[in-house]
Amino acid sequence: MELNKMISKVGSAIVIVTVFLFAFFLIIDFSMGGYFVCLILPVGFIMMTAGLHNECEDDRKVAANIGLILAAVYGTFIMLVYFSQLTTVNNEQLNEQAAKLLEFEAAKLLEFDKYGLIFNYDLLGYGVMALSTFFTGLSMKPKDKMDKWLRALLMIHGVFYLSCTFMPITGVFVNMSSGGNGIGGRLALVVWCVYFMPIGILSFLHFHSGKR
Repeated sequence: MELNKMISKVGSAIVIVTVFLFAFFLIIDFSMGGYFVCLILPVGFIMMTAGLHNECEDDRKVAANIGLILAAVYGTFIMLVYFSQLTTVNNEQLNEQAAKLLEFEAAKLLEFDKYGLIFNYDLLGYGVMALSTFFTGLSMKPKDKMDKWLRALLMIHGVFYLSCTFMPITGVFVNMSSGGNGIGGRLALVVWCVYFMPIGILSFLHFHSGKR
């Protein structure tokens, strides 16, 4: 198998597995597991996006380039966020003042109980991811129904950029942080997983088809 397609398929498979596990860990409330898979997801996403970038035609290279660059920006934000939670925060290597800035404790992030700096960086990262999928979808020229669905899901996912980027600016999450038991927050994330997993599946099938 051509190396480009193999890497792209592996990346798509990583996306499928990590998104599924993230949803599972949300449901069973195992937050550290959710942190770990979120650290791996960006690697798969970049590999998948690079595969779609490699296939795009010359007249859509600008959109593909933007999508790939934004994928790297997303990966940088998210890997820093979750690596800090798995290491410095988890090992309690913070003084009280630093903890207020950096700690969103796995359970409290996933239950929407705390909304600090790191939570906002997390949202910004996933907002950039949404923008990446929009431009990656824009770069595609579908050749069959499966590709049309993939392109549509990628571009529609771009809408999340608006909510992820601008809602924290309004302070809405700060106002929410004192109430609720977090079930709504976890449910919202599970819904996102249900939406995003078909993107990974369709991408895997796209690279597996051997038509490109």
